[in-house]
Amino acid sequence: MTDPAGTFPRRTALKAGFAVGLAGLLVPALNGCTTDGVQDSVTVAGGEPGGFYLEFAGLLAEALQRHGVARRATALTTGGSLDNLEDLLSGKATLAVALSDSAALRAAEGGDTAVGITAVGKVYENYVHCVVRQDSGIRDIAGLAGRTVAVGEPGSGTSLTTPRLLEAAGLLSSAAAGHTAEAASGTVTVLNLGLNEGIAALQAGSVDALFWSGGVPTAAIAAAHTNAGLALLDLSPLLPALRAKYGLFYDRVLIPEGAYPGIPPVWTVGVANLLLCRADADARMVRKTVEILVDHAEELVPRSSLGVQFLSPESLINTPGLPLHPAASAAYRDLHG
Repeated sequence: MTDPAGTFPRRTALKAGFAVGLAGLLVPALNGCTTDGVQDSVTVAGGEPGGFYLEFAGLLAEALQRHGVARRATALTTGGSLDNLEDLLSGKATLAVALSDSAALRAAEGGDTAVGITAVGKVYENYVHCVVRQDSGIRDIAGLAGRTVAVGEPGSGTSLTTPRLLEAAGLLSSAAAGHTAEAASGTVTVLNLGLNEGIAALQAGSVDALFWSGGVPTAAIAAAHTNAGLALLDLSPLLPALRAKYGLFYDRVLIPEGAYPGIPPVWTVGVANLLLCRADADARMVRKTVEILVDHAEELVPRSSLGVQFLSPESLINTPGLPLHPAASAAYRDLHG
């Protein structure tokens, strides 16, 4: 359960010493570990501009460089979770952030790669936003029947989660064909628009709702709210159907009062956001990344964040659907005694 007060947990004193008991395999062209154990280059796959993924990835890259994990660390702008997973598996990214439902699905598919996906830790909770204009007259998800909605850019985790939400609501979805015909009753016309395109379409009236999975508040949504009054729909009634079909990736979480000025608190669906690496990632790099997550968490909180469920010791090891990398697991054991 998310802490609606949005307090950032106080760090307790943690052990400094550790012994590496597992030898990680090097990823040849990806990480280039030098003789002093510092990576030449680390890339963190993030997300879209204006969202938490990219901001968090940028802060993590800065911290990796600042604390000597890599000589050069950069954040990669992507479409989101699904793109990040492909970048990770292909070797384009060293680390990646992704929704737990997307990561578990991709890991289960496997098939085209002999390299597995593992978790470094749960870094924060994503909140599924269903955003409508205040003057739309739409008060719940059933009100989306016959409407047009933006369901996330292809390659984003939102584009996986949104169809599951619509299905749980008993709504059929169809791709927009020319975006001219009115959708049939009980059917939602869907457009694959990312955060920024979706907001522009919502403001222009070419879509009636925008789905987005991100942190609270999401800066781009907060900015749009000041220009055109927005509202958020309660998605929590969909949880029983979601969990019954897809598992325990989904939680009931609260977007607290004050997250978006003038918008009252609203319950919605939460999905864990995981920091991931390949199973053959360098053990020292993974270990040092865990130490940054634990000991320097305050450096990794996006400026716009309320600090809700961010990098708390008890939540870092909760990585639903994916195992921790062995070096990460060993680090958490040592750090927490």
